[in-house]
Amino acid sequence: MISEEKVSFIQIKKSLKLFKLLSEEKTVKDITGRVASKGLAKGKAVIIRGVKDLEKVKEGDILIAVTTHPDYVPAMRKAAAIVTDEGGITSHAAIVSREFGLPCIVGTKIATKILNDGDLVEVDANNGTIKKLN
Repeated sequence: MISEEKVSFIQIKKSLKLFKLLSEEKTVKDITGRVASKGLAKGKAVIIRGVKDLEKVKEGDILIAVTTHPDYVPAMRKAAAIVTDEGGITSHAAIVSREFGLPCIVGTKIATKILNDGDLVEVDANNGTIKKLN
């Protein structure tokens, strides 16, 4: 027998979905974006939400951010690749990654929402795809 509490929860969830107030959970394996600097890299994803997170980036990590700023350059130098939700081929991330010779994909729209710190990812900046490997 289902409890009243569980029934209420199910009804609330259905209502939220009906009014598009609850996002459907999706299992996204591939994320796509625009190639800003070609190359291929595998590594641990590190999500950067602000300057305070920059110290999390270690040598060989994949730096993932909504966008990048000049303050991010020391962390970008350590990264094996850069992925951003926003930006185009003339964005800060694109220009810096080309200067450093790092694979870079920009404009994914969802990378920071789908990936988590510590996920093993492959950045294929020849084809514009990011794959979650674990």
